[in-house]
Amino acid sequence: MLAVDDCAVPIFGWRARVPLIDEKFDRTEVDMKFGNLLIEAKLTESSFESCTTARMQSYADFREVFHLSELPRSSRQYRCYQLLRNVLAANAHNAAFCLRTDARRGDVIDSWYEILAAIRPIELRVRCKLLTFQELSQALPASLRKFLDQKYGICTTVAASSTAVGY
Repeated sequence: MLAVDDCAVPIFGWRARVPLIDEKFDRTEVDMKFGNLLIEAKLTESSFESCTTARMQSYADFREVFHLSELPRSSRQYRCYQLLRNVLAANAHNAAFCLRTDARRGDVIDSWYEILAAIRPIELRVRCKLLTFQELSQALPASLRKFLDQKYGICTTVAASSTAVGY
């Protein structure tokens, strides 16, 4: 389902060291690196943070990776800072990127598709994906599916009319 090597070992809290213009690296931490796949999980968090336009422009490949005019912004800030950094990390490491979220989080999914649409290199865009916890739960053991259902209300199906959950 995740298209990773059978021998891959997950690394949680992996420091991606995304290159900056001044030949330094940022302190981005990806939730999990699993083989050649970087994963950001958004289950209970409410947003992806924002950052100043100047800070984003300090990333070495920012202008090459994104159509800047298509990125979600408000005033002098880019929204979805974590997603932008994760895509830049995938680019820097020639890796794939996967956002995992609850299917009921339309706000998170919409934000992801805004970022995805702004990615310039088509080969990077096709390495980026979305996987909901509901989709993932189909491949999990029954005991873990039960836990996800009891703790977060995540079951393998979500009605199209389900209302978003506000965490």
